[in-house]
Amino acid sequence: MRRWLAGIALGAVATLALAGCSRPAGTDGDLVDDWAPMAAPTVFTPESKTCHTRLQEVGYLRAYAPVGCEQPHRVETLHVGTLTDAGGANPPATGSAGMRAAFGECDREVRTALGGDWRTSRIGLTVVFPSPPAWTGGARWFRCDAHETRSLDDPIAEQRTASLSGSLAGSSPLRHGCFNASIEGDEVAEMVAVKCTTRHRAEFVGIWQAPESSYSAFLKNPERTHRACRSVIAKFAKLPDDGNLQYRVGTIVYHPGQDEWRSGNRGVQCFLWSNERGLTRSMKGAGTRALPIN
Repeated sequence: MRRWLAGIALGAVATLALAGCSRPAGTDGDLVDDWAPMAAPTVFTPESKTCHTRLQEVGYLRAYAPVGCEQPHRVETLHVGTLTDAGGANPPATGSAGMRAAFGECDREVRTALGGDWRTSRIGLTVVFPSPPAWTGGARWFRCDAHETRSLDDPIAEQRTASLSGSLAGSSPLRHGCFNASIEGDEVAEMVAVKCTTRHRAEFVGIWQAPESSYSAFLKNPERTHRACRSVIAKFAKLPDDGNLQYRVGTIVYHPGQDEWRSGNRGVQCFLWSNERGLTRSMKGAGTRALPIN
């Protein structure tokens, strides 16, 4: 499961020390007639389309040092948004309306920038807010940070030397494909990515967007989730979506964690599972002859 972190960044606060001064002899006493007015203090806002050498769980201003995306880096800010109607003394918390609004915008904008749904690939999404002091000072921005993950099961950010923009347009090595799954009882211990021409038993087929509900209600109805993923499999493999589908193919489901769910991520990753025999090609469009009733 993916985990995304709500980071914080310390906004800059400018202070001005005023010293008393006496009027020099021979002046008219107007001390500002030849001075330009001082600019109003501005709140620091990060830039989009920038890359960074590391993920920042707390995005302190002193650590804000973007680099060119052709340089080694681990995270990329693909979008910076603004919460215009957000109030409160602190940045939005997990599950709050502000967090859900920010996640929804990040989800849309990151998909557009990547050229596809980030959940169909080894890409993680992080929503980053200002720190409480910066928020109190008026900062209302949020960063939409993306990073390449090491594997489906390992969210560690990999080092890159190229932008993620457009990386999911067309075929991409980042997209989930075929896997060998290690099964322990009714649980998946690990999913190891392999070429689809190599013998394997699992393949990513798509995303099911779960309906609104509490997280506990979602977890209490796993059969609904597997049934929905079977429908995703049927569309992917061109199989009849009927009562016999469960005898043709099994399902593996990866779902969002609780914090992700509460903050708006309803994307369930669906995988077909061949328990009876190994597969040596993708099952996309394969039909009933490739996946007969067992």
